[in-house]
Amino acid sequence: MQSAFTLGIEEEYLLVDRDTLDLAVAPQSLMEACKAELESQVSPEFLQCQIEVGTRVCADIGEARDDLRRLRSEVSRHAAQHNLAPIAVSCHPFADWKTQHHTPRERYDDLRQALGGVARRMLICGMHVHVGVEDKMLRVDLMPQLSYFLPHLLALSTSSPFWQGEDTGLASYRLTVFDNLPRTGLPPTFDSWAAYERATGALIDLGLIEDTSKIWWDLRPSHQFPTLETRIMDVQPRLEHTLALAALIQALIRMFCRLRDRNLHWRIYQRFLIGENRWRAQRYGITEGLIDFGEKAIKPFPDLLDELVALLEEDIEALGVADEIATLRDIVATGTSATRQRAVRAASQAAGGDPDKAVVQHLIDEFQADL
Repeated sequence: MQSAFTLGIEEEYLLVDRDTLDLAVAPQSLMEACKAELESQVSPEFLQCQIEVGTRVCADIGEARDDLRRLRSEVSRHAAQHNLAPIAVSCHPFADWKTQHHTPRERYDDLRQALGGVARRMLICGMHVHVGVEDKMLRVDLMPQLSYFLPHLLALSTSSPFWQGEDTGLASYRLTVFDNLPRTGLPPTFDSWAAYERATGALIDLGLIEDTSKIWWDLRPSHQFPTLETRIMDVQPRLEHTLALAALIQALIRMFCRLRDRNLHWRIYQRFLIGENRWRAQRYGITEGLIDFGEKAIKPFPDLLDELVALLEEDIEALGVADEIATLRDIVATGTSATRQRAVRAASQAAGGDPDKAVVQHLIDEFQADL
């Protein structure tokens, strides 16, 4: 089994005005100051109100924590100088996508042209977790195994219940927007790296995409790094929740590698069935449970997490992520960001306040809490 399971974490943030709590355009001077401090670890995103950060390659969860805290802190510090604040949430609670504009860069101009009106609604943010997997064939072998747990990761991460000032009834509205793009959703299954290259190469050879970075599955081999990149999750307001999800992905990949070395394999389920759990996670988060296809039953999420932690016990210990996995238990006990946002909104309404702005202020406070 490979000895290292390196981590890389990417997060997308929205910038809001500290007074009005509306979305704000990232000033060029803000981006220049962040670039001077963080270099290639920070970049603009598709919309002018967004900013993206990415950690270095981290040997373990401790390094990832230090680097991500530094990135969040510096973005927050520079934003404050412009009376702005970053929030790590997948949908702004009340912003109107029709008033937002994309960043004027060739890459984003091309994307806007290629996707038409679908691109205009992309007022969403996500988080991506890379785990180092050295062998190409192993990457495609792990994809259908890890796909089984993508709904679990989505359920734990849900942070987008509101859209344009309305409660959507979903825990992750973000996916309803993202799934309108081509080449999204659960990844297909490939029996070899060559099969993956043939399939993706067909689109590249036709000039439809320039490379596999334009394939936006929930899970994919990274175009740039020797990693598996998990992309299904909503972004997390709390730093420690980001790290807990990253630790879970790292432990899962280590478990699959451990099974492989013992000539074992996680059972592969049809994409159609995993898609049903994906919908349940998108709709309910962790509140209504997911299907256990082995037992043919819908199980409460606390039971699912208990069983998963038991499966991963050896890997959690080897990776030193027990504290982060304990944070997942706290999420299950107290609720995801979607639950917390709804509670803040209800409390503000009951008190006669402005519920939309109360939620945004709550998201600012949560971002700052772990810095």
